[in-house]
Amino acid sequence: MTQRRGLLIIISSPSGAGKSTLSRRLLDWDGNIRFSVSATTRAPRPGEEHGLHYFFHSHEDFQRLVDEGQMLEHATVFGNSYGSPRGPVEEAINAGRDLLFDIDWQGGQQIRASALGKHVLSIFILPPSMKELERRLVSRAQDAPDVIAKRMAQSRDEISHWPEYDYVLVNDNLDETEDRLRTIISAERLRLSQQPGVVEVVRRLNAEYEEEGKT
Repeated sequence: MTQRRGLLIIISSPSGAGKSTLSRRLLDWDGNIRFSVSATTRAPRPGEEHGLHYFFHSHEDFQRLVDEGQMLEHATVFGNSYGSPRGPVEEAINAGRDLLFDIDWQGGQQIRASALGKHVLSIFILPPSMKELERRLVSRAQDAPDVIAKRMAQSRDEISHWPEYDYVLVNDNLDETEDRLRTIISAERLRLSQQPGVVEVVRRLNAEYEEEGKT
C-alpha cells in the first residue's frame, strides 16, 4: 500500500490549559510529527533562521502570497502578519508527515475551510475549571498580574468555540490527556482520506475476483 497522507493537527486551548506542554510531548513521542513553520513579516530575532523558525517576508511579499492564495490562514498581530504557507503543508501531506499547528481558533477555521481541510484533525483542550486555569497561569510565573487578568478574560471567548473541533479533551491530568491525544492521532491516521493506497488495493481485489470467476 502506498504511503499514507499526513495530518494537519490543530490543537487549540485558552492560555494555561496545557497546549504547549502537550504539543512538546507529542513531538517527543513521534518524530513524524513536526511543527508547521509559519510565515511572518516581523524581523528575525537573534538566532532565528529563515525556513527553520519562520519564513521571513516583507509586507509586500506576504500580501502577494495572500492574494495568490498561498496562505492557508493568516492574521495580523501588533502590526505584523503571520500565516501558514500552503506549499510546505501540501508537501508534508504528500510525504506522509503530520504537521502540528500553533494557531488560535480563527486560524483553525481558515484551515478547515481551505482545500486541505479534509486532512485536518482539530482538538480543543479545556481546563478542568476556571479556578485551575488561573492557578496554572499564576504558577508558571511568566506573566504580570494584569496580563493574567487579560488572559482570563480572553479565555471565555476562546472556550466558546469548542463545538467547532473534532475532539474536545478536559486536561485534568497531563499524562492521561497525552495518552488520549496519542490514541486519537493513531486512529485518525487510518482515516480513509489519509490512505490513498486503499483504492488500488480494492481494484486489485476486484480484479482477482473477476479472474477467479473466469476459471
